Amino acid sequence: MVHSPRDDLDRTLGALADPTRRRLVEMLGERGEASITAIAERFAITLTGARKHVRVLEEAEIVQSVKRGRTRTCSLTGRPLVGAMTWFDTYGQMLAARLDRLGELVEQQEGDPQ
Repeated sequence: MVHSPRDDLDRTLGALADPTRRRLVEMLGERGEASITAIAERFAITLTGARKHVRVLEEAEIVQSVKRGRTRTCSLTGRPLVGAMTWFDTYGQMLAARLDRLGELVEQQEGDPQ
C-alpha cells in the first residue's frame, strides 16, 4: 500500500496528539534509546501501556524498536518528524505573509485621512 505525504502527516500528528507519546519522543531524543521497561517506569504506566504507546509511534514510523534478548529497545527514526516540521514551516510562512499584508493595509488606512 502506497502512502501519500498527507497520510504520513496524519499518522504523525495523530501519534503525537497524546501527551505521553510526545514526552516519550522527547525522552528518546534526549537519551537516544530506552527499553520498554524504562519507558513504563519513567511514565509510571504498565508495561502493556508502554507497549501500546510505542506501537502507535512505530506505526507512524516515529520510533523503531528492536528486540535484544528479552529486552525491546526503542529509538527515534526522525523521518516523519521532519515531514511534519516542513508542513508547519510552509503554513507558518503563509501565515506570516498574510499578517504582513494585513499590517500594510492597516498602515495605509491610518495614513489616509477620512
